[in-house]
Amino acid sequence: MIYALLGIAAAFCAFIQWGDEIPMPHGDVNKKEAKYIHNVNKQEEKEKYEKAKLEKNPSGYMTVEEYEILSAPKDRMTMDIEVPKIPTPADMIYVPQPAYKIVRYNNPPGSPEISLTRTFYQRRQQNAQGIVSPDFTKLVYPSVYYYPNSASTACDLFLINLEEAKSNMDRILTANVVHRMSEPILSTTKDNDNYFTFRTLTPVDFSADGTKLLIKEKIGNTKDGIWKTTPIVYDFSTNVSYELIEVRDAIIYYWKTNKNLNLDDKRWDVYPLGFDANNPDWIIVNALAYTGETPVNLGIWKVNSKGEQSRLVTFKNSDVQVLMNGYKLEKDGVVPPTITENEEKQLKRIEKEQAKNKKKQEKADDKELEKAYKMKIKQMNSEFREQQKDYNLRQRINGSTSGNEAVEKYKEIKAKQEAKEQIKLEKQKQRELKKLEKQQQKVQSKSEKK
Repeated sequence: MIYALLGIAAAFCAFIQWGDEIPMPHGDVNKKEAKYIHNVNKQEEKEKYEKAKLEKNPSGYMTVEEYEILSAPKDRMTMDIEVPKIPTPADMIYVPQPAYKIVRYNNPPGSPEISLTRTFYQRRQQNAQGIVSPDFTKLVYPSVYYYPNSASTACDLFLINLEEAKSNMDRILTANVVHRMSEPILSTTKDNDNYFTFRTLTPVDFSADGTKLLIKEKIGNTKDGIWKTTPIVYDFSTNVSYELIEVRDAIIYYWKTNKNLNLDDKRWDVYPLGFDANNPDWIIVNALAYTGETPVNLGIWKVNSKGEQSRLVTFKNSDVQVLMNGYKLEKDGVVPPTITENEEKQLKRIEKEQAKNKKKQEKADDKELEKAYKMKIKQMNSEFREQQKDYNLRQRINGSTSGNEAVEKYKEIKAKQEAKEQIKLEKQKQRELKKLEKQQQKVQSKSEKK
């Protein structure tokens, strides 16, 4: 009985001494940690693979970093803009398609004007007719703005550099405002303090070499008419504009001196006609006075492109010759139904083939993506097994030897393993060479039989 009590007491003391101790984990902790890291890396590769598949059809969800990359500013001049296609209704066989032709812009001289549509006052902006340079490298167009708080307008003049590797017609048809220069080459004042005032910039014509552009700036009031027209020449070689206000001063001086007529008390204006055919560096301007009935001709004048000299040419419009250098597109009827229908059938065949090729390419891309993912996982598993084998070898050597002997023994075993691996690779290489030789012999024998 006493011995039994002593045994129970000893067991209780042992429980008190060792009962709170943390038990040691089963197995090698380093190996478990390596395996855990390996599984984490494999999971990351799987997530990359699944993300790459989802990116083909973006859902719109993205990280902040991805959003910042996509929203970074891009060069507008290098953006590829697809020409929009008008969908053809299924119940219509033929939809008239407009045909275009390239015509002279300034024909007759001085006729180009900005025509505002009804929707201009609703949209508050309109891009007007553009003019193309004689060498078809530049397109300039005015953009007009409406300010409803004062019922006034302002205008900017923008430049688009046309693509070179296209026909002249395609250069104009594919010109897009997204490719315009970010800053306008010319602008009116944007002050809208005066009610019902308008300010517009209308391109009149290019010079023969395309280095200069004649523009007319109109300032007026929708309730009162045009107040003043100012000819302006923009020089593309220097990016400088010249307001030819001196010609107005010359006209006022002439009529005051010779006819004792003070034009400051009259309603009159100038109309830029274009570049002089005899001297392309001079601008032809027509001056008219308004009497309430038929306008009075104040003479045909010319001024050089920098506004330094002005002179009277004639009082007869037929005595001057004005160049017409710039181009524009003009509707030229409609495309014949047979051509449209044949083009539509051809486009459908092309689109069907493109959709088929796209689907085939997507499947091939998916297979390549999956193949790359599996190869990556296979490589990771192989590297992990090699690491584990190497770790087991080190542990086994360290358990049997110590110090430099363990290092030397490890090197010796690794050298033997590498030699065996090299022999194995050489044998595999020889087998592949023999297999290739047999295939070549079969092909050669078939060709000889033929």
